[in-house]
Amino acid sequence: MSSYVTSYDDVVRPEWIDSNGHMNLAYYVVVFDLATDMFYDQIGIGSEYRATSGNSSFVAETHTVYEREVHLGDKIQVRTWLLAADSKRVHYFHEMFHAESGERSAVQELMALHIDMRVRKVAPFPPALTASLASLVKTHAPSTLPKGAGRRIAMPG
Repeated sequence: MSSYVTSYDDVVRPEWIDSNGHMNLAYYVVVFDLATDMFYDQIGIGSEYRATSGNSSFVAETHTVYEREVHLGDKIQVRTWLLAADSKRVHYFHEMFHAESGERSAVQELMALHIDMRVRKVAPFPPALTASLASLVKTHAPSTLPKGAGRRIAMPG
C-alpha cells in the first residue's frame, strides 16, 4: 500500500509575499524544507538521529515546479512521498496543496545523501537504518511516480 509519509501544514505569512502579490519562490523552498525536517524525523534520520549518531543528511539535488500561486493567509499542506532509498541516499518528493481548495500549488523532488559529520563526507547508513528505510520504501513508495516526479528541465519539442 503506497501512501505519503508525512503531511506538513502551514499558512502563507506576510514576509513570504513578493512584489507580485503572491508567495515568493524562495519561500516555497522554505516550506518544503520545513516539511523535510518533519519527514526526516518520521523516517529516523532527523534531529534525534543527528544528535546521537554524529551523522546527517545533505540534499544533493532538487527540482522545484511552481504550478499555482499561493497568497497571504492561504492554508497550505505539503505531503511527502518516499520514492526510494539505498545504503547512502534517500529520494523523496513533496507536493504542496491549497488546504482549502485541494489544488496542487507546487512540487519539489529531492535526493539526499547520508553524511558522516566527523569528516563531512558521504557514508553508508548504519545497517539497521538501511533495513528500516528499505521497509519504509516497501510500505510507502508509490507504484507509479507522482505527477511531476522524475522530470528534467528541457525546452519543448
